[in-house]
Amino acid sequence: MKKVLGLICAMAIMAAFTTTSCKKDNKVVIKLGHIAEPKNPYGQGADYFAKLVAQKSNGEIEVKVFPSSQLGGQKELIEGLIYGTVDMALTGTAVLGQFQPQVALFDLPFLFKDRAHAYKSLDTVGMDLGKALEPKGIKLLGYMENGIRHLTNNVREVKTPADMKGLKIRVMNNKVYIEMMKALGASPTPMAFSELYSAMQQGTVDGQENPSAHIFTKRFYEVQKYASLTGHAYAPEPVLISMMRWKKLSEKHQKIILEAAKEAVEWQRKLSEKQDTEFWDKIKETKKIKVTVVDRKPFENATKSVYKQMESLVGADNIAKVKKLAK
Repeated sequence: MKKVLGLICAMAIMAAFTTTSCKKDNKVVIKLGHIAEPKNPYGQGADYFAKLVAQKSNGEIEVKVFPSSQLGGQKELIEGLIYGTVDMALTGTAVLGQFQPQVALFDLPFLFKDRAHAYKSLDTVGMDLGKALEPKGIKLLGYMENGIRHLTNNVREVKTPADMKGLKIRVMNNKVYIEMMKALGASPTPMAFSELYSAMQQGTVDGQENPSAHIFTKRFYEVQKYASLTGHAYAPEPVLISMMRWKKLSEKHQKIILEAAKEAVEWQRKLSEKQDTEFWDKIKETKKIKVTVVDRKPFENATKSVYKQMESLVGADNIAKVKKLAK
């Protein structure tokens, strides 16, 4: 009888311990995916956001970051948000524009006067446009920064739009970028980012366009001969959460996520601006690629036709709102 009682007591103690442990470990886990290398500025922004969430929630929420397309490419990440198979993601507006066409506004060539103009536009017009994503299953928390986009290629030094004639340039599957490259005389080739390095290495495409962070961290300089500082577009990086995941969070946890996102966006933008110059210095130091400073005005003039083509998609009123903020 004593043995039976002892066994019952032991089982009770074990059950109590297990229950306590479960409660202790019952944290909210959020999976966040993006396509960049961890050392990319917005890759670092994702990690900083995760750190802030852990601190602000006293460990109640853990954000697990999956970089380098581990959870899929940008299109797959966005679809995952909609269907609830991905909790959070950082993606470009160019790809997000396939799901909410008006946010492709921010990919228009030479739209912003400078970074300050970009931030002001994204934090006002951008957040308003993001509300239309919610009925589709995605909540916009803010805009980090991918950077200012420039051109690289393997064929010749590009100094003017005329030098781009016939070049096969990889672009995202986005009408703005396709029409932009056509206007510059190039042959746009939509392709997944994960396939780009090998495509340039094998000559499937002649070149690509991306911010310095991707050119350096993805080592594109190894398979490209020329870089032209065209600065033809600014690339925001929206911070997104699945509405399915958002609705499961308590009000307390929602508030923590919003606060952390706001702080992480501000921190990441400063980091991105600082590292943009540093990445170009590192790219030049490799001596594997020639970096050319160009007069951007001819490129800007050549792409003005893109605005007329995109007005009906992104909204002429939205373009006007952004232009007004430059003053």
